[in-house]
This record gives sequence, structure tokens and C-alpha cells, in this order.
Amino acid sequence: MDLITLLPFIVLIGAMFLMTRSAKKKQAAAAQMRNDMQPGTGVRTIGGMYATVKEVHDDTVLLEVAPGVHAVYAKNAIGAVLDDAEYNRIVHGDDPELDTDGTVVPDDASSLTGDGDAEVAKIDLGKDGAAAETEDATAKDVKATEDVKDAKGEGKTDGDADSK
Repeated sequence: MDLITLLPFIVLIGAMFLMTRSAKKKQAAAAQMRNDMQPGTGVRTIGGMYATVKEVHDDTVLLEVAPGVHAVYAKNAIGAVLDDAEYNRIVHGDDPELDTDGTVVPDDASSLTGDGDAEVAKIDLGKDGAAAETEDATAKDVKATEDVKDAKGEGKTDGDADSK
């Protein structure tokens, strides 16, 4: 056979080899992570539950999901072993970056309005004479157009009935 004919098959086999190799590396890293678990470390299960490791056995792990509440999980159910800082940040809400600033965000917008004694600039929302006349003329033109359409039977939608 010709080398050009075999080239697509060689490329396909090479791609499959590389994909399985990377998958095997990921599986080995996950197995190593699960084997390195020690009592007292925080973990996240594949279901998204955070817990503390109490005991590690061959195929199972005893987790403390709440103070005094223990559950037995398969080692394969551990999705990630977390370091102490990340576990405390997620579970207990400890975030040292937020504590350094000391800024308190109010629950409402009352602090944004300023002093009650400060004078508030008053805005005249009334219409001036020229604008009112223009709007009146426009409203009359629209009304006249609607009357013409009604007289001709135009401008009716599907749900409208003749009520004359």
C-alpha cells in the first residue's frame, strides 16, 4: 500500500494515543490526591458537599459533614481535597481580605441621600407654554388621523369589532 493511503490511519491512531494518555494522567493525579488525604483536611465530594475527613480506610472515608454528624463515603466520591484556607473561606465564610478594610456596606440607600437638613434642588416639572401648545397640536393631529381611519374602516385589528 501507499504511504499516503496509510497517513490518515496513522494520524488517527496517534490522536487516540495522546487522548488516552492525558486521561490516564488525570486519573492518576486524582487517585494520588485521594490517597494523600489525612484526617482533619477539608474535602468536597463529587456531589458538592463540603466535609472534614475523620478516618481514611482502604476504599472508604469517614467524613464529618456537621459537628457530630458522620457519614461514610467511597474514596472515589471525593472530588477535591482543599487546603485549610480555602475550606475555611467556603464553609465558615472566613475571608481575611475583607476584614482588613473594615468598610461596612449599608443594607439600604439611606446613607446615599445625605443629610436631611441639606437643601434639595427643586426641579420644575411643569410644562412651559410653548411645549404644551406643541403637544396639544400633536395630540389633535393624532386624534384626527384616528377618526379618518375609523371612518374608512382602517386601523382595526383582528379582535376589534364594529360598534357603530
